[in-house]
Amino acid sequence: MTTIDLQPTAGALRRLYLTRFAFAVVWAVLLVASTAALSTGNALGPLTIALVVLYPLFDLAAAIIDRRSTRNERPSALLVVNMALSLATAVGLVLVLVGGAGPSGVLLVWGLWAVTAGLVQLAVGIGRRRMGGQWAMILSGGISVLAGAGFVASSRAGTSVTGIAGYAVLGGVFFLVSALRLGRAAKGATR
Repeated sequence: MTTIDLQPTAGALRRLYLTRFAFAVVWAVLLVASTAALSTGNALGPLTIALVVLYPLFDLAAAIIDRRSTRNERPSALLVVNMALSLATAVGLVLVLVGGAGPSGVLLVWGLWAVTAGLVQLAVGIGRRRMGGQWAMILSGGISVLAGAGFVASSRAGTSVTGIAGYAVLGGVFFLVSALRLGRAAKGATR
């Protein structure tokens, strides 16, 4: 691939990653505020429920934009897998919430998603490493796998979903780091 092709791809991913960072931070603040406003530990209010389902739907939309922006890149099939995982997670969260599973059900579904999506993110980051700025995505994918396993392990006794806010912010920070590194890669491609 020539450096001329790299610049628009890096620029598109940079914008997407900055958006993902901002969304993750705002989402986490809203999630923590919505759970703090509840008087009972095991209850999930309407705003918390909406936020929990919104996150994987946002991830789905981001994966669609990513795939469109990087059509000619190798990890495209993995992005489709990520889309399917995000959609399945949103549906799974709705099902456990309608079924009354509460925080423990949310943590279980979220944890399974974090593990599988982390593996996909790890593979996509490795496939894009020649683009630059992907070490943060590789690290983020690995941490997602570990965090997801932690959510699954703690799901049985889970009484709160606030821990997923920290997971989202950390993921957002990794997107910010990648965006900044991709900005340098895009500028370097023009020189």
